[in-house]
Amino acid sequence: MALVNIKIDGIAYTVDSSLTILEAAKQCGYNIPSLCTFNHGQCSKASCRVCLVEVKGARGLVASCVYPVSEGMEISISSQKATEARRVSVELLLSNHNMNCQACKKNNHCELLRVAHLVGAREGVFQGEKTPVTYDDVAPSIIRDTSKCILCGRCIEQCKNVQGIGILGFENRGFKTIVGPAYNKSFNEVACLQCGQCVNVCPTGALMEKGEIELIDEAFKAGKFMVVQTAPAVRAALGEEFGMPIGTPVTGKMVCALKRLGFNRVYDTNFAADLTIWEEATELLERVKNGGVLPMITSCSPGWINYAEQYYGDILDHVSSCKSPHEMEGAVIKSYFAEKNGLKPEDIFVVSIMPCTAKKFEKERPENAVNGGKDVDAGLTTRKLATYITRAGLEFNRLPDMEFDQDIMGEYSGAGVIFGATGGVMEAALRTAYYWLTGNNNDFLLENKPVRGMEGVKEASFDIGGTMVKVAVASSMKCAKPLLDDIRAGKSPYLFIEIMGCPGGCINGGGQPYVRSCFLPFESIDIEDTYKEKRAAALYSEDERQHIRRSHENAQVKALYDEYLGKPGSHKAHELLHTTYNNRGHKLK
Repeated sequence: MALVNIKIDGIAYTVDSSLTILEAAKQCGYNIPSLCTFNHGQCSKASCRVCLVEVKGARGLVASCVYPVSEGMEISISSQKATEARRVSVELLLSNHNMNCQACKKNNHCELLRVAHLVGAREGVFQGEKTPVTYDDVAPSIIRDTSKCILCGRCIEQCKNVQGIGILGFENRGFKTIVGPAYNKSFNEVACLQCGQCVNVCPTGALMEKGEIELIDEAFKAGKFMVVQTAPAVRAALGEEFGMPIGTPVTGKMVCALKRLGFNRVYDTNFAADLTIWEEATELLERVKNGGVLPMITSCSPGWINYAEQYYGDILDHVSSCKSPHEMEGAVIKSYFAEKNGLKPEDIFVVSIMPCTAKKFEKERPENAVNGGKDVDAGLTTRKLATYITRAGLEFNRLPDMEFDQDIMGEYSGAGVIFGATGGVMEAALRTAYYWLTGNNNDFLLENKPVRGMEGVKEASFDIGGTMVKVAVASSMKCAKPLLDDIRAGKSPYLFIEIMGCPGGCINGGGQPYVRSCFLPFESIDIEDTYKEKRAAALYSEDERQHIRRSHENAQVKALYDEYLGKPGSHKAHELLHTTYNNRGHKLK
């Protein structure tokens, strides 16, 4: 690491030569107002001009987010010229902005509002015409409102660099410039994954997930039997919405909040995660024994399924036919649970609390319907659950811990918990596949380090009953693409592949709490690099605390088969727990 000597406002510092002025200043204890506080300034190359500073010898002010430090550089952050320029930059952004801050769903997390306070922006300094507005709420998952867009380009870079797709770009020129899909089409008209990674990085309310709290309100009013389920990744992040450190597990408080909100049953989707392993492991073993299509790829992530249908429709037979866990749980609630409790499926309203925006799209897929009815009726993201709890007047941090309802589908294993982290589905599947092939449990597979971690692609080999099994794990579509290209070319060396649509898996889903160091003063300076690991650690710690840690040891799942489904892979199981896919025929750029 090469070091350079610089001065900031006359004080000498030694910093890494690879840093920008903005990054170096942050490490030295300065807070330059900026809109580059996420993803290390991955925006459209200093377009907002908010982080301007003076550099001795430079021509005019420079944008600190893209200007590299160099030996002997003298920087002025607090000069009158720099502070006034930053204020004017923000005032210009505000002049073309929809100022309905009180009603904006991004209010408490809006970076533009925060930076306006920091620079002392004045009201109504620049008045005039505003750019024509596009409001797109047609897609099931994401809303785009260009009246709140500041043209920072973060969403463009995220879609391109993380997912490798690039459906977003700058449309038109000059004053009429907006951000959107080509030709300003709706998200519903293009090959969007609905993954919500663009929402995660948007600094304003220009991109937001759709809320479905109103649907839940209507169902309560209609007297529906209300059942709610929560995904494993939610418990690892919900506390952040109430000021808790990242990685704080809040399972008990979350359950208590949902029970106080009036739900008739509060279940854990981990039950269905265990159920998924019974079905998925069975499917894998049948493919191996009967010469089926290999490698088999997991199907838990709806963002990944959207990608597969749109860009790899020719290899869909490699994808497991299993529904995702929350869809499985919804199907079981409206069949097995309904029969056990003398209820009609149409009288039950199933709510999924998910870390994912693509789940909203998934629950509307006709391929997932059973007898014309949806498995899941409404979905809330982790962020929207926090809104729902706060709206009810509950003080989350003061709630006691409560247990999930335990009747017929309350038990879950540690293997189900770790579904929320990249590699978790693979690890859970290997724990059970090993037992079914050998008749023994392998404790090594309880801490399967080769498939853990936040690397974009991981691979490992295991000896299972004398057979070497090679597997791979990928998260984000950009990282998955090389694995899929190898399958398409007929040269994949793997037996089984796990793919998650979001980098790091569900813990970093498009509906998880926003991570902005500027709003998290209690977190370390590197939190934007380490938050995924902290959330994953919360799931692994819960796995370690469970009295059963393998999906095949879940007694309630076994009872479900004994009493209702028959066996894994049965006709009844396929009717309720499996789905089909469609080749939508898009091509990557």
